[in-house]
Amino acid sequence: MSFLNLNNDKDKNNEEEIESIIELGTEKQSDSKNIPKNIQFLTIIGEIEGHNVSPPQKKATKYEHIIPLLIAAMEDPNIKGIFIMLNTIGGDVEAGLALAEMINSIDKPTVSLVLGGGHSIGVPLATASDYSFIVPSASMTIHPIRTTGLVISGPQTFRYFEKMQQRIIDFILRTSKIDRKVLMELMYATDEIANDVGTILIGQEAVEYGLIDDVGGFSKALNKLKSLF
Repeated sequence: MSFLNLNNDKDKNNEEEIESIIELGTEKQSDSKNIPKNIQFLTIIGEIEGHNVSPPQKKATKYEHIIPLLIAAMEDPNIKGIFIMLNTIGGDVEAGLALAEMINSIDKPTVSLVLGGGHSIGVPLATASDYSFIVPSASMTIHPIRTTGLVISGPQTFRYFEKMQQRIIDFILRTSKIDRKVLMELMYATDEIANDVGTILIGQEAVEYGLIDDVGGFSKALNKLKSLF
């Protein structure tokens, strides 16, 4: 093979790697035999994109990209565990809840780590794993679901939102140690967020309320995942 062909192959591999990071937010694993391939790393960042496409200037996680990666990890006998890193502002409720249910239903060990933030629908995404971590400086916002724009048939829309809210509450209670009464108080607090209702929890606070299992960074979370194999 000529030197030119080697350079072309290298450029092609670099282009594929860059394309993978841009499209999925997940770097392709190296083909090197020296690198362990028994853990699937996933990143959920920016806005959770649902049935509507987010504006191009926004960082977004597409649920239709994450779900196939979860399925592939489930079917791959070499993958022993899944590590999920979160820094999300929330987004589409149904898409986020679909992802959370998918993560929670996986029968391989899962660990989540809230890095910058796990806000809104990011809360159930963080609690969906077998064990959850939050770094000391990360924050999580708990608030009722809301909408912007025109609302048609007010009472019917309200009942729909009420049912959607209950789905989220039930999921969080099912996948964390937080008490229902405490969760509701945090969700509808009026003295925490300007021009809104809800509560912001930072690092250790999320653990003290039973929402997240432990405070820790990447190494601690990774070691925990390995202990679950």
